[in-house]
Amino acid sequence: MTTKGMITQVRSFRLAQRKGYWTILLLLSPALIAVLVFYLAPVILTVIMAFTDLDWRFDWNFIGLGNVERMLGDWLMPGILQVTVLYVIGTLATFNVTFAFILAVVLTSVGHRTGTFFRSLWLLPRFSPPIVYGLIWMWILCPTRLGLLNSVGEALGFARVDWIFHHPLAVIIITNGFIGASLGMLIFTAAIRSIPRELHWAAQVDGAGWLQDIRYVIIPQLRWPLMFITAFQTLSLLTSFEYILIITGGGPFFATTVWAMYAYNLAFGGYFAPFQFGYGSAMSLVLVVIGAAASLFYWRVFRFRTMMTEPGIEVV
Repeated sequence: MTTKGMITQVRSFRLAQRKGYWTILLLLSPALIAVLVFYLAPVILTVIMAFTDLDWRFDWNFIGLGNVERMLGDWLMPGILQVTVLYVIGTLATFNVTFAFILAVVLTSVGHRTGTFFRSLWLLPRFSPPIVYGLIWMWILCPTRLGLLNSVGEALGFARVDWIFHHPLAVIIITNGFIGASLGMLIFTAAIRSIPRELHWAAQVDGAGWLQDIRYVIIPQLRWPLMFITAFQTLSLLTSFEYILIITGGGPFFATTVWAMYAYNLAFGGYFAPFQFGYGSAMSLVLVVIGAAASLFYWRVFRFRTMMTEPGIEVV
């Protein structure tokens, strides 16, 4: 082949390569536009608004860290921060991780059909619309004799209790935890079933009982799922409040108002706030920082870097 022919062939190859790049870009353009319009643009606007006093008048007055100073002087913030911490830790530790793990272990220990039936039953609340799930709990917790808990309590000789008024934090933890445990149950169930049976047999040969099998075989094999569920559910609890809004409305007297709900109400007119978009955006930005810090904390606690290293024993 002559030099001229080689040059022509290289040019043809480069031209085909450019056409390939443009084809890929064209195919990806709908997804890229969607990400730009519905994710990147709102993120950028939120960050910009966090440094302004933007409200219903739409005056973009940049105030620097003025919203942070306002947070530090907001008399409601200590209580809201306390409620948020107790709500996230209580729901996460009690239901989303611990109870979900117990469900997975128990339902994988019984027969396949029985386990499948009860897992399907537990998933029903997650398949229900949030408003339906919230209304069911409002009926259960109704302070009158028509409420399920109060009707059962009266039949047993107990007095009626206004559960939402007297035990607001327990109400939001239980109502969110019951529906949140289903995701962990599914992830843990799949992880437990993927553990080789030989490990269980070896533990039984060494004299391990059911509890020892859970402690020394199952839990060490579930580090990845435990890290995922803990991190994912933490971020989910920090940002979600729909069930709190439906069941308690954030009350009584801000007793169940979490950080995300407070920011939402300030930005969109709740609590008679004059649409304080700047202040609400600043609170949302702080929530993102808290979520990132929590993720880094889990990274260290679960030793993510160690889990990512290659095994020392070569597997053939």
